[in-house]
Amino acid sequence: MPDDGSLPAARTAGFGTDAHGAARPDRATLIGFVTDAASEEAIRSGLADCVLDAIDVRRGGVRAATAAMQKLATPRILIVDVSGEEQPLSALGDLSTVVEPDVRVLVVGEIDNLDFYREVTRGLGASEYLPKPLTRDVVARHFSPHVLGHNTTSQGALGGRVISLTGVRGGVGTSTLAVNLAWHFGVTMRRHTVLLDPDLHRGTTSFLLNIQPGPGLRMALETPERIDALLAERAAQPAADRLHVLAGEEKLALQPAHAAGAGTALLEALRRRYNFIITDAPFGPVPLYRELLDRSHQRVLVMEPTLAAVRDTLRLLALPAGPEQSQRPVIVLNRLGIPGGLQRRQVEDALKTKADVVIPDLPRQVGAAATMGEPAITTSSGFRAGIHEIARQVAFVGLLDSANAAAATDRAPRRRFRLFGKRT
Repeated sequence: MPDDGSLPAARTAGFGTDAHGAARPDRATLIGFVTDAASEEAIRSGLADCVLDAIDVRRGGVRAATAAMQKLATPRILIVDVSGEEQPLSALGDLSTVVEPDVRVLVVGEIDNLDFYREVTRGLGASEYLPKPLTRDVVARHFSPHVLGHNTTSQGALGGRVISLTGVRGGVGTSTLAVNLAWHFGVTMRRHTVLLDPDLHRGTTSFLLNIQPGPGLRMALETPERIDALLAERAAQPAADRLHVLAGEEKLALQPAHAAGAGTALLEALRRRYNFIITDAPFGPVPLYRELLDRSHQRVLVMEPTLAAVRDTLRLLALPAGPEQSQRPVIVLNRLGIPGGLQRRQVEDALKTKADVVIPDLPRQVGAAATMGEPAITTSSGFRAGIHEIARQVAFVGLLDSANAAAATDRAPRRRFRLFGKRT
């Protein structure tokens, strides 16, 4: 057995591994949270033959699991008990905000109902659900294939959500918004988040967070065949526990050679590691930028209240949607109230649609934060409210517990994001 406690490749393939099968040493194989001794014993004995190292089963339910995952690295397999929860689906939704998107979640509980089983597995994306009382044979039969990494069902693609922020013109504050949105997801909400800045020469986002970028992003874009989840993570610089920044600051005389398909390969690698990938993606005559925009799940257009910005916003709204985009871009009217600027009503009349998010002009607060290398969201309540509204517009909202949850699932569009990173 490897010294780092990880399982052999044959035992770990399919969960928590990179494209080449290498396991991250900081991730445990399996952690379980159950509320009673009988279930704990059934899990330990039922999985004893397929887990080589010690099985870490702790006493507690899904709420205890959520609290623990805020502090620990996400294991490859997570067993949670929803017994006694009045709102079990909402509790699982809370858990999804603190685990990495490629985790396999196995759920146990007291509800023996087919609709509930479908909602937990097909709706939320958990790998399996077993009603109590558990037995050794039932656990071995239904949980062991997931622990061993066998592809028991067609589960769809795993991965986090890609959100691109694009300024319709230069100087509208896109990088500032991208930095603060990533800070909100990674630090405030404690979701695994990476901020991707494809402008290899300027590294604006890393500057705003007072981080020194490295050469990893340029190397990844030049040799996409070498990109995997571990390489992408090593290239990113930590800004906080669950927020990393992937940026560059290459010499201006250097012209990086972006290989074809590098943007797609990089995003796929990042999606295996992070819940949210926030890209500060400008629109310009660079194939990489267009690739990032096309592969985003949600575009955000940032404008200011000027006629020139209105014109460019209309042009960008006319761009064809990417294959993963089911909604029109979110329109953020930034810096409302700048001297000589248009009123909100004038902007919306010209666009023939309403701005989704409006943020007032806050030059003193935002400028001071940029000077200090700190996110403005931590010091300005007005700016914070705007970032929270952007997050509400672009982030997936989980299912709520209700008597009609299963019916709501049947009525939902076929292409939607499931809480534990699976897409259907």
